[in-house]
Amino acid sequence: MAMKSVSSVPNLLSTTPSSVLSSDKNFFFVDFVGLYCKSKSTRRRLGGGSISRARLSARRLSSSVRAVIDLERVNGVAPAEDSASSSGLKPQVAHLEDILSERGACGVGFIANLDNIGSHGVVKDALIALGCMEHRGGCGADNDSGDGSGLMSSIPWDLFEVWAKEQGLAPFDKLHTGVGMVFLPQDETFMQEAKQVVEKTFEKEGLQVLGWRTVPINVSIVGKNAKETMPNMQQVFVRIVKEDSTDDIERELYICRKLIERAVASESWGNELYFCSLSNQTIVYKGMLRSEVLGLFYLDLQNELYKSPFAIYHRRYSTNTSPRWPLAQPMRFLGHNGEINTVQGNLNWMQSREASLKSPVWRGRENEIRPFGNPKASDSANLDSAAEILIRSGRTAEEALMILVPEAYKNHPTLSIKYPEVVDFYDYYKGQMEAWDGPALLLFSDGKTVGACLDRNGLRPARYWRTSDNVVYVASEVGVVPVDESKVTMKGRLGPGMMIAVDLINGQVFENTEVKKRISSLNPYGKWIQENLRSLSPAKFNSSTIMETEEILRHQQAFGYSSEDVQMVIESMAAQGKEPTFCMGDDIPLAALSQKPHMLYDYFKQRFAQVTNPAIDPLREGLVMSLEVNIGKRGNILELGPENASQVILSSPVLNEGLLEELLKDSLLKPKILSIFFDIRKGIEGSLEKALYYLCEAADEAVRSGSQLLILSDRSGSLEPTRPAIPILLAVGAVHQHLIQNGLRMSASIVADTAQCFSTHQFACLIGYGASAICPYLALETCRQWRLSNKTVNMMRNGKMPTVTIEQAQKNYCKAVNAGLLKILSKMGISLLSSYCGAQIFEIYGLGKEVVDLAFTGSMSKIGGLTFDELARESLSFWVKAFSEDTAKRLENFGFIQFRPGGEYHSNNPEMSKLLHKAVREKSETAYAVYQQHLANRPINVLRDLLEFKSDRAPISVGKVEPASSIVERFCTGGMSLGAISRETHEAIAIAMNRIGGRSNSGEGGEDPIRWKPLTDVVDGYSPTLPHLKGLQNGDTATSAIKQVASGRFGVTPTFLVNADQLEIKIAQGAKPGEGGQLPGQKVSAYIARLRNSKPGVPLISPPPHHDIYSIEDLAQLIFDLHQINPNAKVSVKLVAEAGIGTVASGVAKGNADIIQISGHDGGTGASPISSIKHAGGPWELGLTETHQTLIENGLRERVILRVDGGLKSGVDVLMAAAMGADEYGFGSLAMIATGCVMARICHTNNCPVGVASQREELRARFPGVPGDLVNFFLYVAEEVRGVLAQLGYSKLDDIIGRTDLLKLRDISLVKTQHLDLNYILSFVGLPQWSSTAIRKQVVHTNGPVLDDIILEDPEVIDAIENEKVIDKTIKICNIDRAVCGRIAGVIAKKYGDTGFAGQLNLTFLGSAGQSFACFLTPGMNVRLVGEANDYVGKGMAGGEVVVTPVETIGFCPEDATIVGNTCLYGATGGQIFVRGKAGERFAVRNSLSEAVVEGTGDHCCEYMTGGCVVVLGKVGRNVAAGMTGGLAYILDDDDTLLPKMNREIVKVQRVTAPAGQIQLKSLIEAHVEKTGSGKGAAILKEWDKYLPLFWQLVPPSEEDTPEASAQYVRTETGEVILQSA
Repeated sequence: MAMKSVSSVPNLLSTTPSSVLSSDKNFFFVDFVGLYCKSKSTRRRLGGGSISRARLSARRLSSSVRAVIDLERVNGVAPAEDSASSSGLKPQVAHLEDILSERGACGVGFIANLDNIGSHGVVKDALIALGCMEHRGGCGADNDSGDGSGLMSSIPWDLFEVWAKEQGLAPFDKLHTGVGMVFLPQDETFMQEAKQVVEKTFEKEGLQVLGWRTVPINVSIVGKNAKETMPNMQQVFVRIVKEDSTDDIERELYICRKLIERAVASESWGNELYFCSLSNQTIVYKGMLRSEVLGLFYLDLQNELYKSPFAIYHRRYSTNTSPRWPLAQPMRFLGHNGEINTVQGNLNWMQSREASLKSPVWRGRENEIRPFGNPKASDSANLDSAAEILIRSGRTAEEALMILVPEAYKNHPTLSIKYPEVVDFYDYYKGQMEAWDGPALLLFSDGKTVGACLDRNGLRPARYWRTSDNVVYVASEVGVVPVDESKVTMKGRLGPGMMIAVDLINGQVFENTEVKKRISSLNPYGKWIQENLRSLSPAKFNSSTIMETEEILRHQQAFGYSSEDVQMVIESMAAQGKEPTFCMGDDIPLAALSQKPHMLYDYFKQRFAQVTNPAIDPLREGLVMSLEVNIGKRGNILELGPENASQVILSSPVLNEGLLEELLKDSLLKPKILSIFFDIRKGIEGSLEKALYYLCEAADEAVRSGSQLLILSDRSGSLEPTRPAIPILLAVGAVHQHLIQNGLRMSASIVADTAQCFSTHQFACLIGYGASAICPYLALETCRQWRLSNKTVNMMRNGKMPTVTIEQAQKNYCKAVNAGLLKILSKMGISLLSSYCGAQIFEIYGLGKEVVDLAFTGSMSKIGGLTFDELARESLSFWVKAFSEDTAKRLENFGFIQFRPGGEYHSNNPEMSKLLHKAVREKSETAYAVYQQHLANRPINVLRDLLEFKSDRAPISVGKVEPASSIVERFCTGGMSLGAISRETHEAIAIAMNRIGGRSNSGEGGEDPIRWKPLTDVVDGYSPTLPHLKGLQNGDTATSAIKQVASGRFGVTPTFLVNADQLEIKIAQGAKPGEGGQLPGQKVSAYIARLRNSKPGVPLISPPPHHDIYSIEDLAQLIFDLHQINPNAKVSVKLVAEAGIGTVASGVAKGNADIIQISGHDGGTGASPISSIKHAGGPWELGLTETHQTLIENGLRERVILRVDGGLKSGVDVLMAAAMGADEYGFGSLAMIATGCVMARICHTNNCPVGVASQREELRARFPGVPGDLVNFFLYVAEEVRGVLAQLGYSKLDDIIGRTDLLKLRDISLVKTQHLDLNYILSFVGLPQWSSTAIRKQVVHTNGPVLDDIILEDPEVIDAIENEKVIDKTIKICNIDRAVCGRIAGVIAKKYGDTGFAGQLNLTFLGSAGQSFACFLTPGMNVRLVGEANDYVGKGMAGGEVVVTPVETIGFCPEDATIVGNTCLYGATGGQIFVRGKAGERFAVRNSLSEAVVEGTGDHCCEYMTGGCVVVLGKVGRNVAAGMTGGLAYILDDDDTLLPKMNREIVKVQRVTAPAGQIQLKSLIEAHVEKTGSGKGAAILKEWDKYLPLFWQLVPPSEEDTPEASAQYVRTETGEVILQSA
């Protein structure tokens, strides 16, 4: 039965509601899903409290989906220059720009018949499943062209036989016939040319072309945009006579495809020829189609003769809206949902490998099948081709994926004890293939095996279940297929790094460890490693300085150290063993704009993850991360053998002198030291470039002579004035790129032995551009000198600093570097240093093309910059300091971190703040004019300083310009949390913004409800409500219009959310993108702790933004949740500028955000590591321009308000931002300065001298500001905007927004370079169709019709809420009902607050609940779900009760089944939850006060918990209680496996001995049994004395003295619990 249209799905289903698998029962069904679009289907209404069954099953199915993958230009054709000759191939280096051009996510799934019998039913079911993905997929601007969908199956021979008979062809010899599914050029003549090339190649290879079949299609249903690029689709049938084994036949077809791609590369139509598949086993039907029409477009798929035992299907959602036909998936092997973060490095390494890949199966034809990667294709396509070369060379599909996407096998209790051979397998391959790292769910098939695997972080959900008629389902959501629950025999989930595989030939399903054990036992990996892999024994640190004091100073001067670097960075790391914390933002000029010399590293900014992929957590989830690195030759990965393991393994890339010595002694490595100096005796011109050329030649020669280790060193006996050192980063990058391009990179490792490396960012740069390890000899020498200095010795003696030995100081320094490296990797979501090495995860600001092309090939450098000669001059300016007489006898302070007279220019300087204070406090226009003049005369500081306005109009009078009162409405203040700044500052800023109609931002950390009501009791500027403020007026409100929801969820309660005008999701912060916030313990006063539901004095660290925003689809879900609870608040998403942000912003706009905020790297912060403040994020000028332009090109600009912030200081800044496309303007640091901040830059110490950023009472009393000061400032800025508009001849801000054509370059010369190029910012792509005011005034985006609205229309429910009554309702639910109960909770919270509701809503739901079920519940809501639920159950709940229990008749044991998804109870602040069954990963993360009972959890249970109580009556995963600073947990450990899985950093683990603790535990289990009928709970209560000793109690320090945790308390006869001593 063909699918006529989507409307036929309900009928299809209502006939067989028990199963959607229409024909065979014997299936394996897998469904994975991602991004939400609006469903086109309309909602059903509640009738008498429930919904009809047939409609439900239809809706439940049509909801099966989520979808979204990272696909770029998937074009199997090599670039023209690649195919010069078959052997002299020049590897193409991967360019970041190509890689960023497209991102996305997808829905994927598969169905497989375990008996391997082909049927049309499998295909039909796959198409139904695909059709149900439609509401999650992406559509083009014509709303008809999909982003892509496709299906892979085995070859439908029956169908092709019928065609062959009609054509008069002989029946196919199936074993020897290959089928190609080919996209050909649209143009008829080109198509014939293309077919000729294909036929010629096959004939030359000795294959017989049997015929071409035109694929029957229905063109009428293709969207307009897709039709324009639609290729001709044909199938080619070829006969392979000379081979008999399937593998050889597949290999022959692979060679033919590669030869064809190469042959057409130079043709004008070359990129229009694309093979979807060419195989003897599988075929792929795909296209730029909406998934519901794939089966209608390809008539074959409707044909009953199209039979297959399995099908993989895929629905694409691209964040960019210019998809192409070949971009659809599945690829030839894989369907991929996720993002490969390391793809640039992976491509470079794959290209380096090309020379060494050899295998006898290719019979010497390896040259003909290169290249193996294509930088212009997507990460998915490249991973597919890497897997393809491994599989075609004889590996199994499972083995290939274990090599490419290994799990986190280190410190894994289960693997190391039970499966040591699996660990050996991973160890063997670690030194040969860098992991393709990033969140990914992969489906794969080679026609014989079908399987799925998850990345090491498990950041994509995947659940599976199996039925008694031997059907197994895998899906990333439950409820996607109606199933008779009584037949379900098992329910589980794929956890991090797990794999599941179906062997079609033998009809078996293998779960994770079975697959891995089987693969790992094929070879004696353990023996090979033991005999060949060498590890270095830890070498001692030197115990005295090697150089004289004066010589150390000369070296520090020559290599560019500043006294800040030595004191604030190196010495602080040596003393404390951690990276120094600092505050405020980075307000010095970009290195290229600065007048001071900078080290080369300062031109590089670290990239970081936001939205399309998550950052990971180095602090709490470090178990998936590793800094291990292998040194030596990386052998031919296609050949197995012990020699490939002959390498040296280092536990960290930071070497001390002893370890470097050890490496130099290793005879197998044949190490070669290359000295890196350049000679300027003949002048500077060309000297640096020439030296690099010689260095690369020397490296080349050394490697060809057998050296496996190149040591680039800038040590020399004595420094010479005319021989400065080449910047080590330049040397490493140049040698790395030279060796890649000459096919030698796999033969040797690069180690840097250098004085020019001391900070974590510098280590990261060197590793990112190719160094495997670094010996920072001058930094270590500096540590030793510091420890031996009299000053240090005296301070230690007097107890002013902790005593450390000289060895300990150096160990501390190395420890701090290692921790800093983990943090930098984690920002980009990368787990392994081996994958980061050479991955070039940086952007460059200020280096010219010649430098980038030689040493940093493929990195983004949008604004151009310094040439080699200019760089040489900059290096020399440091070098000469070591030789000049007048250089002081101590190191110079450049003032890069702290402001100092004569040092680097800081835009937030004392003079500026004095002038500003004078203007706002005296309300003096002349004083403001002086402030403006100061800004106008400042040195060039930011990119916009290079621009000025020009106009095509005559000036008008200021009177004709829109009033200041309408301009100030566009202003807002930054997200500064109450805690980072004092209550006085926070409230004064809020009151000022409310007076002018702008918006202040709560920051992370909640808000005191006392601030939500207007003041009515003000006398003489004082109010008893807010007694600590002055300058108040009646009618003022201190509420923040924008309320922030950040990763820590501190203070986020239902009432907080419903009292917001706007809700901001903080994905990243300018001062430290990719990291969570931190609030030092001394700033957590009792008041702050109360607002944040945490413990006073305990430091608060927010996780990096990943718990419920780890992909575009999850962010869309969080936006949905917030629109659900507060449908009147606009939702904004805060991003930080970096290359590729336009693509990210497109995804955010499609995800239904109302506002997108772009922050520059120069934003402020209360506390952050120095390297994060200085070295991550880009200028907002570039980020805003890219976002605005990409949104316009994608037709999405009208949907969102663009807001910008980062270092804005004046009306001119506002106008610049407007011309680049911003509608609204944020002021952070400057708003603080206007209210009194004096930029002392000690916010992180709690000692702010004016009480702006301190929680200390006596300092807060000094707070000088009044709301009126800030009001004055914003009115002056608005007047300045009016004045400039009048000069330009424009009457309103609307008229210049997006008008980059009004900007031109200023005529100024910079000190360092004349080669900066700002054309990108000045380019003009057109304007949105609406004015900025219309965009700002549009209504809040809606979630469309939702189940909550229907419940809220019920008169009984209305009555119960209005009059606080008790009511019972039963409602059917299915998985597209998301965030159910959220809106009802919002209505109650708005009326009664978080605790005031005295009624009771008892709601019972039947079915499978969608994501965020029971989010933001309030007291009085008792919610019961009979069925199962997906991710985020009870997110943010503040009260009430949630019970989840399976249906009555089930065929499985409930406590063994996974019944709720990942990240449940995230940020909960109250209430109780009882789950009869297991939960997924990250259960109760950041739980503040909620109580929970669950029967098992995945990894990271109780992470970041600050209060509440969690009881687990079953098995837990790894890393329990990481970062848990409050609350208690009780875990049943009946087989003694808990302790190795505990994270013992904070909590202590003890038996439950305190009487109050025993009462607490027992009463929670009793409640659990009563509410869920739990069999496990009942058994425990029945034999309480036997089970009680098997429970562990997890106790953080803040809970140690509570009655529940301390045995000091006893129970009296009356039942009271009192202290023993009392």
